[in-house]
Amino acid sequence: MENQYNYYDPGQDDQNRYSSQPQQEPPKKKKGGSRKWLGIISAGLVFGLVACAAFQAGNVLVGRVTGKDGKETRQDVPSTQLSQTSSTVMSDVSGIVEEAMPSIVSITNMSVQEVQSFFGQTQQQESESLGSGIIIQQSDTELLIATNNHVVEGADTLTVTFADNESVEAALKGTDPSKDLAIVAVPLSDIKDSTMDAIAIATLGDSNEVKVGEPAIAIGNALGYGQSVTTGIVSATNRQIDMDGFDSELIQTDAAINPGNSGGALLNANGAVIGINTAKISSSVAEGMGYAIPISDASEVLTNLMNRETRTKLDESEKGYLGILGQDVSSDIGAAYNMPTGVYISEVTKGTGAEKAGLTKGSIITGLEGVTIDSMATLQDQLSYYGIGESVELTVQVPADGGEYAEQTFTVTLGPNPD
Repeated sequence: MENQYNYYDPGQDDQNRYSSQPQQEPPKKKKGGSRKWLGIISAGLVFGLVACAAFQAGNVLVGRVTGKDGKETRQDVPSTQLSQTSSTVMSDVSGIVEEAMPSIVSITNMSVQEVQSFFGQTQQQESESLGSGIIIQQSDTELLIATNNHVVEGADTLTVTFADNESVEAALKGTDPSKDLAIVAVPLSDIKDSTMDAIAIATLGDSNEVKVGEPAIAIGNALGYGQSVTTGIVSATNRQIDMDGFDSELIQTDAAINPGNSGGALLNANGAVIGINTAKISSSVAEGMGYAIPISDASEVLTNLMNRETRTKLDESEKGYLGILGQDVSSDIGAAYNMPTGVYISEVTKGTGAEKAGLTKGSIITGLEGVTIDSMATLQDQLSYYGIGESVELTVQVPADGGEYAEQTFTVTLGPNPD
């Protein structure tokens, strides 16, 4: 049976832009089509329009499970650190689940999307998607929850539901799309005392000590029905899957990971978190192949995100703009044209912060304030948290001699919408 391919990133428009000026594209040359043989479905994003009663799974495209080098570029670790414990083997999971369940939450992502009507007209419609999260830290003012970037991506509002079914509005503290990781923050002042008594901070394990064949327990908001549990074993470690813009080696498990589980916990036999559930194979030729981000690999990224300033998304009239026209450089395009993954600057608008900062056509934006930029959609989403007059630090790959790129940092003061 022919495989069905579903896309991880809902933004498929290669011609994203900041203003109404015509787009320019980077030079193109012919390339062969890539061969695809497995589909991957996001492990946890359950989508549905508010007007509808049904959820649909958030999906991703995978070309193949590869053996390429997936080493991370690590950032300096701030003061807040994540503790870890090693894993042992047990047979009964009921006690483990009872201890771990209070640290798992459901996350509701409300966003406004453009949809096309039967008559070809475009209109905006509110959309709801569901995922999971893990309570990993409590500061003096906030409860900090780890999840997947694709669970919170594009959110206009985020709501966290705790183990006692109490729901509280949350804010996005930071994301790293290249690792599919994010931190959501809930103000302690908004959480009832009874809820604080009902929840717990998760114990983090050491995924470097995970062995193939040891027990694995997955907890998450499967299909949006509330928290549920599945069990299995660790099927493999250090797995790489081909998802555009994603760069991590994963734990493979046969514990059922279903839509809604994204951002939930993969536990060892001690009840310690060894992974953050993120994806599963969706194919007529594969069964029982789910994936989780190893917690030891994620801990440094999560620590960095936890120490970022908590921001809320601004209204359209308040948002700052760079003043560029940009086009996505996907990993496939980057490999074909020897270009970094990011946003290709096809035009810089005169008189804007981008021009004043020295950004030039042909450069590629790869980061904003420490967040990996892998597409125009990601860049626009990150900028929606910064207002007119604020300055942001961009990581940019600038064309150099011999067709290579040199990394430079630019500080850009954001201006008003040029449209």
